[in-house]
Amino acid sequence: MEPISVALLAALAAGAGGEAGRQAWVSLSSLVRRPFRRSAETNDPTAAAGSGEAELALLEESPADPARAQALSAILAARASVDADFETDLRRWRELAVSVRTDQSQGHNQISGGHFSGPVIQGRDFTGLSFTTPPPHASGPETDGTTTHRS
Repeated sequence: MEPISVALLAALAAGAGGEAGRQAWVSLSSLVRRPFRRSAETNDPTAAAGSGEAELALLEESPADPARAQALSAILAARASVDADFETDLRRWRELAVSVRTDQSQGHNQISGGHFSGPVIQGRDFTGLSFTTPPPHASGPETDGTTTHRS
């Protein structure tokens, strides 16, 4: 299994990604604290390295320390190599975690060219928005701008 990105681990430990990042970190913590199951057929010397709980706690204490993030990444890879269930769950966790926006960059918005009508919202990471606009003006005898009198 490919190691978990040191940058991703450090960013999540530091609280990047908002609520989604926090949930990803809690999920990883839960996964690491799960009982360790070594494969019976594996005589890998890295199996004695441990579960990763100590490395997880150290990174949580000092998320800006790249050596701590590297240590956690290495122990996760070692554990995954000897625990098939852990490897499967760690792969699943990584697929979800990489979708968490851990960078703190600003969004870039641009509208150009053409003719646009309707609302425009610019920003980054919108959720829970709703708005309505009036229907476009219909063209026809009753809505062409002339006044019709009925008796």
